[in-house]
Amino acid sequence: MMGFQIVVLWSDVLIWLLVAAGLGVGVLIAKNPPLLAAWRRVGANRVGMASATVLLGFILIGLLDSLHYRAQLESKPGQKAAYAVEVLSVLDALASPLRSRNEKTYSEPFATRLYAKETIDVPGQGTVRDYPRLKHGGKHLGEREDDVVEDAGFTAFKAGVLAFVGWLGVFGAVATVNRKKSPKLKLREAAFAWDAVLLTLLLMALTLVPLFWLAGQYHVFGTDKVGQDVLYQILKSVRTGLIIGLVTTLVMLPMAVLLGIVAGYFRGWVDDVIQYIYTVLNSIPGVLLIAAAVLMMQVVIDTHPEWFSTAAERADLRLLALCFILGITSWTGLCRLLRGETLKLRELEYIQAAQAFGVSSWRIIVRHILPNLMHIVIIALVMDFSGLVLAEAVLSYVGIGVDPTMTSFGTMINNARMELGREPVVWWSLVAAFSAMFILVLAANLFADAVRDAFDPRAA
Repeated sequence: MMGFQIVVLWSDVLIWLLVAAGLGVGVLIAKNPPLLAAWRRVGANRVGMASATVLLGFILIGLLDSLHYRAQLESKPGQKAAYAVEVLSVLDALASPLRSRNEKTYSEPFATRLYAKETIDVPGQGTVRDYPRLKHGGKHLGEREDDVVEDAGFTAFKAGVLAFVGWLGVFGAVATVNRKKSPKLKLREAAFAWDAVLLTLLLMALTLVPLFWLAGQYHVFGTDKVGQDVLYQILKSVRTGLIIGLVTTLVMLPMAVLLGIVAGYFRGWVDDVIQYIYTVLNSIPGVLLIAAAVLMMQVVIDTHPEWFSTAAERADLRLLALCFILGITSWTGLCRLLRGETLKLRELEYIQAAQAFGVSSWRIIVRHILPNLMHIVIIALVMDFSGLVLAEAVLSYVGIGVDPTMTSFGTMINNARMELGREPVVWWSLVAAFSAMFILVLAANLFADAVRDAFDPRAA
């Protein structure tokens, strides 16, 4: 008998379809020499490969958080199996200590006591006002609370040594494979930027291995108002950011590419209609349009509770609704850009020659126009991902983003807004969420620069 029930959310389906599509695109690229050459130039870019390594780390966390299940409840022999209402993921199982070791309320990073004084009973002293001891943070220290710095430093050192040894194994494997292919070629001289990837892996290992090792003993990023570990919230926010960035981009991309190229190639009344559509959309304040659509969708969700068997399915539908709304309202910029580029391309000699030979318009668009616009599309794809991750943070901050029960960078920042008004200030939730989002967006932007340099046919 299975100890769990597999749960498939709509967002899970989209994520794994994107993974399958990515693998399919990889196969097509391998069979297309011009595209393969362009991606090899991306692979030779050290900054691009370093940022891609960081992005792959975030993607791995998102994929682990996209395998959902419901745990089986204890039941008597002969009874029908019953399952918990809470929907968990593989990431939740791996980070079970972070998820389950909750405190009463706020605590600072690496603290052993709560952040606020309470009335507590002390043996031999009666009732006093003091900072209560945490249930989990620094519990292994016992009465040695003053040894936090020494204990954390020694633990981080041991974890760092272990991480370095593991990295040496990876380095040796990569060097061996590279030496078999090119015996006289060093890693830094290889066509692929292995040196940048390995250096980034080393920095990540020396940072993350000690961080998660210490997370089993302390709340390394502190806890929030309800005592939940902030590091766990950051891990759960990664999937939300990836869905917002990827799904929204893929929603708006087909519309922007199709309408932009059609407007620029056919011109005339077709161009006028498409220009009118995106001009009207641009005339409406984006936040107000998104807010109206989200609120209407929320009314539909609230009036049909029978559609959802768990709270996770309800939050997932609102997340996908937000993705589609953002996609529908954010395609105009790329559409205008592709229209302008298509207007220039259609006047080139080889396009006019194809028209003179009677080649159909759609064949010209597919064979000649679109390939020469792919560098713009790919750059926009990566750059829009960064902008949409930031947009989710802003929308959640003003209360029209993801469901309040879903953890995201935006909801973390929104919750931290009220914490900044406390005395003393609770700063760690905001700093942790901002730092994680900053690393994700910076890595995406640096990778976009590498893609732009490799795919732009006019680049030197």
